[in-house]
Amino acid sequence: MALQIKPEEQEMASSKVAVITGAGSGIGKAVALALIADGFQVVLAGRRGALLEQVKEEAQALHGAGERVLCVPTDVSDADAVAALFARAVETFGRVDLLFNNAGRGNPPGSFIDWTPQQWREVVDVNLNGMFYCLQQAFKIMRDQRPQGGRIINNGSISAHAPRPNSIAYTATKHAVMGLTKTASLDGRPYNIAVGQIDIGNALTELAERMTQGVPQANGEIAVEPTMDVNVVGQSVLYMAKLPLEANVLFHTVMATKMPFVGRG
Repeated sequence: MALQIKPEEQEMASSKVAVITGAGSGIGKAVALALIADGFQVVLAGRRGALLEQVKEEAQALHGAGERVLCVPTDVSDADAVAALFARAVETFGRVDLLFNNAGRGNPPGSFIDWTPQQWREVVDVNLNGMFYCLQQAFKIMRDQRPQGGRIINNGSISAHAPRPNSIAYTATKHAVMGLTKTASLDGRPYNIAVGQIDIGNALTELAERMTQGVPQANGEIAVEPTMDVNVVGQSVLYMAKLPLEANVLFHTVMATKMPFVGRG
């Protein structure tokens, strides 16, 4: 059965505005290019401005869409910088229809027994606090804009469900993101804001390259793990993003088919 698109959503479809954090590489870049190819106006946010500009140049070369892309270097752990990011998005494109809340960082090296408090805080500041700051700003805009509402997709992780060895900071924050998603989904109802989460397993990015060399398993072994094309994630987010606001994918898991997750350990 074909999706029934409401007239006001049809009118907005060709000019929807997306904000993507962590957009300079990996999953964020793949999602940005998928949305740009589909006609979205996209705000690219990330710490490294040069990488954001490279994504914009690639969008121009592939789709002639450079004018639909805005680069805003942003440290999501800085609440003021996040507020400035969303202000620029509205100033440039007039509204925000989609937030892909993607920025994150990995675990500090070694055992948590030896971490400093600062190493722990750095992960929490980006993976949890930064995600909250972005969600909060998106809520304010989506609540007040007309037509009201929008969609937020948080990047969870397979680690929101099952940990890897020596991953306590990353895993703790991703479990917290699941709670953030559930609660924001409930709190978004009065404002026509749909909040969901995508949990990604072994998409082949620079961060996941180590999977192809062998990573620790729960039984202490080192094993090579299967990976999948990161562009599959871009298409998954695009699917979630294009649903009418009356429908929401609360949790979506996309993973390399043969990776150790179901039955991990």
